[in-house]
Amino acid sequence: MTKYKNIFFNFVLNYKKNGMQIHFTYGKEGIGLTLPDDCMVYTSVYDSPDTNVGKMMLHSISNPVGSQALNRLLQKRKKGKVVIVVSDITRPIPYRSFLPGLLDYILDQGIGKDEIVLLVATGMHRPSTLQEKIQMFGQQVVDNYPVVDHNAENTEDLIALSGKSWSGNEIKLNRHYVDAGFRIITGLVETHFMAGFSGGRKAICPGLASLDTIQLFHGYDFLNNPNASNAILEKNPCHLENTSVARACPADFSIHVILDQNKKINRFFSGGQFESHEMAMNYVREKSCRPVPGLADAVITSCGGYPLDDTFYQCVKGLVNCLPALKDKGEIIAFGGCGEGIGSREYESLMKKYSFRTGDFLDDIKNSRFFIKDQWQLQMQTRVLEKTGQENLHFYTSGIPQDELKMLSVNAHSVTEQLFEQTIQKHIDNLVTSGKKIAVFPEGPYCSPLL
Repeated sequence: MTKYKNIFFNFVLNYKKNGMQIHFTYGKEGIGLTLPDDCMVYTSVYDSPDTNVGKMMLHSISNPVGSQALNRLLQKRKKGKVVIVVSDITRPIPYRSFLPGLLDYILDQGIGKDEIVLLVATGMHRPSTLQEKIQMFGQQVVDNYPVVDHNAENTEDLIALSGKSWSGNEIKLNRHYVDAGFRIITGLVETHFMAGFSGGRKAICPGLASLDTIQLFHGYDFLNNPNASNAILEKNPCHLENTSVARACPADFSIHVILDQNKKINRFFSGGQFESHEMAMNYVREKSCRPVPGLADAVITSCGGYPLDDTFYQCVKGLVNCLPALKDKGEIIAFGGCGEGIGSREYESLMKKYSFRTGDFLDDIKNSRFFIKDQWQLQMQTRVLEKTGQENLHFYTSGIPQDELKMLSVNAHSVTEQLFEQTIQKHIDNLVTSGKKIAVFPEGPYCSPLL
């Protein structure tokens, strides 16, 4: 037995000496892990951005795609507020680096501060706290402009539009947005595990849509379609639905933001809503979608780091994202900060109700026995469980106690921050010594594998 222990020790020592030190996004700081140099590393390949973000933004809105420059469009705007649609805290867009410059640019066109509204496209997420608004936009912006959160359940703040969506559903959108004299949408464009890509039309649906519209968009039938997946647009019902909703009340101007692997702004694509979004999606596909050279026995993946991994709800994106790179019945080792816990009350209750019973959950939503907020995330998690099984779906965090974490249909590992890297590294060492072929996703869902 001592002989085999020595062989194991020497093997691990050798690969750690000659292996790769890889930084993974995790929480606000990240963690470092050692991987063998023959593992498959999936990372995006963005070029170094211009450090003057304000200058980048001004160049983009002055040289747009599919529209006139923003200043010329503003001069022809209709009567009403200039509404700027922004993302909530779950998206790591560094608004503070360019939003003040955008607001000054709009003021320079003769538009008063009292004519401008910032509208947070929350979809079904909770409202933003004052501290989050200050963190996202800066104290000066919050002090000088109204920042309004969309509420999908407040019928008084919704307006029904003429016409139907792609699925034949009634379209109801936020009143501030519909009544605006000029609409500007902003948003992050990245691969999205349901809609193909985020940004563009997604700021409107689900961002500014009614509860019933969001329920359909996230419903069983849409998400049961295999084309509702990363980087897929063709025959993707989520993409077709929210594009039709966006066309029913389009933005007058769009500013699409691309972030690199360090969450720094890499590019802006501005102009016509659909033209600029298409260019942004093509760019993201080129820079952050990597072909799968071969399927791995095990995957080590981040869940994107803060703010994306601040709840288990959002961490599910990291679990789903890596599936194309993994063999059937392969092993996933994922980790997220979960500083805010599991997620909404409805989601937490749903996860605990169907703990170890995801098959029953699918039967119930398929037969329309109920519909509950955030159920779509558990439906997406079942894709992972169908491929790995619960025993092989490992999730590490220091943000959720073990007795709660083990109810989330994962192989639960609640670990203290002091032992976090060490514990995951030990798991990796065991994979290496067993000869497993490993793939790693240091950025989590910000780099997507494509078959």
